[in-house]
Parts: sequence; structure tokens; C-alpha cells
Amino acid sequence: MSATQIIEKPSSIQTVAILTLISGIVNVLWGLGITAAVVFGTLFFGIICAPLTLLPAILGIFEIIYASQLLANPPTTRQPSQALAIFQIVGILSANVVSFITGILALVVYSNPETKEYFASLNPQ
Repeated sequence: MSATQIIEKPSSIQTVAILTLISGIVNVLWGLGITAAVVFGTLFFGIICAPLTLLPAILGIFEIIYASQLLANPPTTRQPSQALAIFQIVGILSANVVSFITGILALVVYSNPETKEYFASLNPQ
């Protein structure tokens, strides 16, 4: 295999991309739902807490963008996003189990030698 040859996308990366997309959609809905519940449940006094309750929605937007980059053919991203996976794991603080599980699976897949070889083939040096 030459250094400029791009190998076929492993199915594990495709799975992580789909799970990240699902997690992103859930995070956006979860963040907006929590924000609406806090704001309307406190008769608009909870607007002060809105920046904190919108954090899952912001993470969800980044997840959707990254997943769409991974799902593109050829992928437009050139490296695995371990920071995003860590933020997904930290999402358990907002009681989002889907994000938590997706983050753990993403870190496991990113440490796989086949995945490392695939991303290395995307970055010709």
C-alpha cells in the first residue's frame, strides 16, 4: 500500500458516525427540552439558567457536523475527534445515556489499529 492510497472506510467508523449523528439529534432535542422545561416551569425566571441547559444542544450541533463529515464519501474530516468523544462521555452529567455510550464506543473504535490506519491513509505526508 502506498502512502497516498486511501483504504476503504471500516464499518466501525461508519457505525460510530451513525451513532454520533443519533446522539447529536438526541442532544439537540434534550438540550432544548430541558431549557424549555426550566424556563416555562419557573414562569420565565429560569431564563437565568438557560446558558447551562443549552450546553447539550451545543454539543449536539457539533456531533451532527462531525457525523456528517465522517459519513461523507470521501470523508471531509482527517482525524478522529477524541475531544468530542470525551464531551459525549461528560454528557452523562445532563442525564444523557445515549451520548455517554456513544462517547465510550467512539474512544474504543478510535484506539483500534484498523481505524488508526484508515485515518493515517487520509493524511498523506
